[in-house]
Amino acid sequence: MAQFYSPNRRTTQRRQITVHVDSLDAAGQGVARHDGKAIFITGLLPGEDAQVELTEDKRHFAKAKVIKRLSTSAQRVQPNCRYFNQCGGCQQQHVDIALQRESKAQALQHLMKRETGVMLPAISVIGGKEYGYRRRARLGLQYQNKSNHLMMGFRQTQTNTLVDINSCPVLHTELDVLLAPLSTCLNQLSIASKLGHVELIHGDNGNLILLRHLAPVDLSDRKRLLEFAQSHGVTIWLAGDNGQLQTLQADATLPEYQVAGEILQFSPANFIQVNGEINQQMVAQAIAWLDLSPEDRVLDLFCGMGNFTLPIARLAKMVVGVEGVENLVTQAKNNAQRNSIENAAFYNENLEEQIHTQPWAQEGFNKVLLDPARAGAAGVMEHLIKLMPEKIVYVSCNPTTLARDSKVLLEGGYQLSQLRMLDMFPQTSHLESMALFVRSPEE
Repeated sequence: MAQFYSPNRRTTQRRQITVHVDSLDAAGQGVARHDGKAIFITGLLPGEDAQVELTEDKRHFAKAKVIKRLSTSAQRVQPNCRYFNQCGGCQQQHVDIALQRESKAQALQHLMKRETGVMLPAISVIGGKEYGYRRRARLGLQYQNKSNHLMMGFRQTQTNTLVDINSCPVLHTELDVLLAPLSTCLNQLSIASKLGHVELIHGDNGNLILLRHLAPVDLSDRKRLLEFAQSHGVTIWLAGDNGQLQTLQADATLPEYQVAGEILQFSPANFIQVNGEINQQMVAQAIAWLDLSPEDRVLDLFCGMGNFTLPIARLAKMVVGVEGVENLVTQAKNNAQRNSIENAAFYNENLEEQIHTQPWAQEGFNKVLLDPARAGAAGVMEHLIKLMPEKIVYVSCNPTTLARDSKVLLEGGYQLSQLRMLDMFPQTSHLESMALFVRSPEE
């Protein structure tokens, strides 16, 4: 086939250069400067020199891979996982935890300054355990026909290839010890090649396993799974093609966790914050920032099953939770009843459509909390300004959409008063945060 010259085609020259890394970005990549251009290199830390090869060369930045590291930072640590260089689950196990948190906080501060013009003092970090923190994880399952082996693990970075694992130090210790025997059990099932994924969940009242299967689970497979459940003290739930969940054990109860004195029950399919320790601190910080009194009427948007709503209800006159996922609203109502909370109301509404016509929008609130998904809360920002609450606490799992939505609040008469980095996922590139907005006195 003939190839023709295109003036728009950019060819990356695989040239090698020597660089000195002066900072770390939020994703854990070393950042160096060469010929006035930022170069991002996975695996390098501030203070290290290395010979690298350019893999991508753009006008304003470049990417490179390490050929030879020429010096070693004092903040480089030994990864705690044998799969670290293969598995894509973690990106920063080679980085001292203090540097991880510092770089993420600086990245958050820089992004907010660039996008909003607001420069707050050094951002404090809400942190917890470095390892053993994750109380929920979904692992992929991939059957190898040639070896008749079912692989279980996380995917390599930017690939669909699974890394077969039998340990994971970021998992809660009670979940970590299940990996090896669970892999053995699943490999013994007759439908091993028809399994989709498996989730491990740690609740305060016990551990459970949620198994996604693409073919019926026959009696022999059920027997093997029940034997595993009994010998390891877990509850096993099955999720088939119809989307319905069923448990193998007749006496199984729903998992639950405690936050701020409330006990929240949840379905294995429900979203929960995976880091229980940070969740406790996050809820406490939100309540402190809202400075609740018995006269407050509080709105909790994207409320889930009541993670913030129920603790807020204990201190306020009334709290209204709004959530787009129907089964989460049902669970929130159940949790309010289980905790004998009568001053919390919940609505199942799409927070991206016709906000002003929804029933909750007609009520008056003087304080608001919102905890949206990664897409942020663009659909509700203008309405929040119309409500004119005194304080707004925004909990974010995506700093980019937080910055975007913050601009709307700042232009609407609010001041960014506080900002925290939440180290919800140590050893990874995930950056979560929470911000407090206060209505300007003149508004």
